[in-house]
Amino acid sequence: MGTIRLSTGDAKPAVHSARVCVLAGALTLFSVLAAAQETPQPGTKPRDDGFLAAATRWLGEQVETINSGFKDARNKVENFGREAGLAAKTTADGAKDAADAVARIPNARVVTGHEKCRLASNGAPDCVAAANDVCKARGFSQGKSVDMTTAEICPPKVYMQDRSNGESCVTETFVSSALCQ
Repeated sequence: MGTIRLSTGDAKPAVHSARVCVLAGALTLFSVLAAAQETPQPGTKPRDDGFLAAATRWLGEQVETINSGFKDARNKVENFGREAGLAAKTTADGAKDAADAVARIPNARVVTGHEKCRLASNGAPDCVAAANDVCKARGFSQGKSVDMTTAEICPPKVYMQDRSNGESCVTETFVSSALCQ
């Protein structure tokens, strides 16, 4: 087998050129890696981290926040305007209906009285007949209850025993005023 001998004079240029090649390869590799890192992803903007770029970005974010606040406020004002318009229309319609109802009952009067309400089948007071009775007693044909009074009626022995209620106490409801026609 043959061996290759290099003389000491020839070794220095060969080592030097090998080092240059390795250095050039490393430099090429690093530049390719750096370029790959700096290549922006699709849909993103490259970022310049200088002071002016950061200040511009911050101002842009503040403007977006303020614009969003103005849009929300505008939407709320528009919604309030719509709601106010509906409320005004509803109120006007209600006032018209009330005026029509008053015009239809020119002989209506509120009268006072004291008529006991009968109990309905479910145990609740039914004061329609009692209101009609109060109005008929004053010469009107019919009525609707306007005010009612509720009282607890107990036998005297319950009160004599210093009790405010008992098993024999009952709650009664009375029509105390009615709108009569």
